[in-house]
Amino acid sequence: MKITVTQTGAMSFEASNGAATLRMDGPPDLGGTDQGLRPMETLLASLAGCSAVDVVKILKQQREPLEGLEIQVEGRRADAIPAVFTDIHLRFVIQGGVAENKARRAVALSAEKYCSVSRMLEPSVKITHEVVLEAGER
Repeated sequence: MKITVTQTGAMSFEASNGAATLRMDGPPDLGGTDQGLRPMETLLASLAGCSAVDVVKILKQQREPLEGLEIQVEGRRADAIPAVFTDIHLRFVIQGGVAENKARRAVALSAEKYCSVSRMLEPSVKITHEVVLEAGER
C-alpha cells in the first residue's frame, strides 16, 4: 500500500494512490483555503469508510435488504498539543428492512474484529457506536 501526498497550494495537498485523489487543506489562518478535508477529518473518514465496507459486506452475506448506509462520525480531541482524538462516536444509520439484531451484530463485528482502522486506534482512543434503523420503501 502506498500513498503520495503532494503540495498543491500554501496549505493544500492531494493524496493519491495512483487511481484516486483526496484533497486536504489546512485552516485559513495557516494559509489554507477550506477546499479540502483537514488531516484529522480524513482519519475520521477512514474509520467510517473502513466500518462501512465491513457492515455492507456482512449484511449482504446475511442477505439483509440493505438500501443505504450513512455513518455520522464525531471526534473529540485533547486540549493539548498534539491534539489527538480521545473519543470517537460513530452513528450508523441503516436504511432498509434490515433486522435490528443483524444490524447491531454487523456493526459490532466491524468494531470489535474486522475494521483495521478501529483496531489500530482503539488502544488509545475510546470508540463508541450506535445503530439507527430507518425502514425502507415498500
